[in-house]
Amino acid sequence: MNSKLKNWIALSIIPQIVLVKFIGLYPEFVENYYSEGFYPIISGVFRVVLGWLPFSVGDIIYASLIILAIRYLVVNRTHIKDNLKPFLRDIVLVLSVTYFTFHFMWGFNYYRVPLSQKLNLKDSHTRVELLEFTEKLIDKTNGLQYEITSDTSQMVIIPYDQKEIFQKTLEGYSALETRYPFLSYENSSLKKSLFSTMLTYMGYGGYLNPFTNEAQVNSKIPNFRFPVITGHEIGHQIGYSAENEVNFIGFLVTAYNKDPYFKYSALAYALSYSLSEIRSKDEAKFQELYSRLHIGVQKNYEELRKFWLAYKNPLEPVFKSIFNSFLKANNQEEGIKSYGRIVTLLVTYDAKYPLE
Repeated sequence: MNSKLKNWIALSIIPQIVLVKFIGLYPEFVENYYSEGFYPIISGVFRVVLGWLPFSVGDIIYASLIILAIRYLVVNRTHIKDNLKPFLRDIVLVLSVTYFTFHFMWGFNYYRVPLSQKLNLKDSHTRVELLEFTEKLIDKTNGLQYEITSDTSQMVIIPYDQKEIFQKTLEGYSALETRYPFLSYENSSLKKSLFSTMLTYMGYGGYLNPFTNEAQVNSKIPNFRFPVITGHEIGHQIGYSAENEVNFIGFLVTAYNKDPYFKYSALAYALSYSLSEIRSKDEAKFQELYSRLHIGVQKNYEELRKFWLAYKNPLEPVFKSIFNSFLKANNQEEGIKSYGRIVTLLVTYDAKYPLE
């Protein structure tokens, strides 16, 4: 590739950024022509091509690129030092191509119509509504825990392996499609990440590879939380990018599953977010509500807390900060805090469509 072409491609990142931000001002356009138009076609093709493979092609590509990049830097360190400007230009070129490919393959979904608008939900909730919803969740979670175990002090142990959880999640999406056709999911490409240990140290439950459209789930996650995480990653795969929205989709598909273990996982998941929001504003009220949980439910939460604590490390905040910046750069102003905005979706959805 000649130098002029490289310069042109590198500089094209500037008009690309401007164009993406301009198109992002028109969510209805993005929704109609990208999220519900072009994206389902290209994502469907990739899921058909790669979904049948038992391993993650995207993980292998990422690992290979990292190894090749490190090797290139080591082998060519002297040449790079003597030709720094062309090297920096080539870095910008790679970023430009990556930026274009990312948005072409998946990234424009960050600018689609909000899920709350599609469901005709309010965009806020009151403290009273949150407390009423949380008390309802406590009763339902306690009731289901006892129904499963017949012992208020026994934690719920989901009896399925991860492959079975994947299959049951797909069945849940098939059932949910009858209620919400826009959440339909076909030709699954759902895989356990080869980087699960690294993801755990980074503090993540999974991710969607936007370049291969493979949904990656952290295989180390305890089964208590695994169903909702699986539903979450598929939510990304079908074109929803906002973290609060895919959190909600993960809850929804798990909560409406016929399996009682899945229902319990979903209720406990929603309850953890509701209690967390209450705790951030009123510690005493949180303690009062938490004390009402069955000991068995508390043990499930403790299992999850101990799991993440075992992998806590000094670099985790760094990874979280990088991801936080990534989210803010992609139309999620609250960054990682946007995960917690699921509470508004949960409360307003339940007000309109009460949990069964």
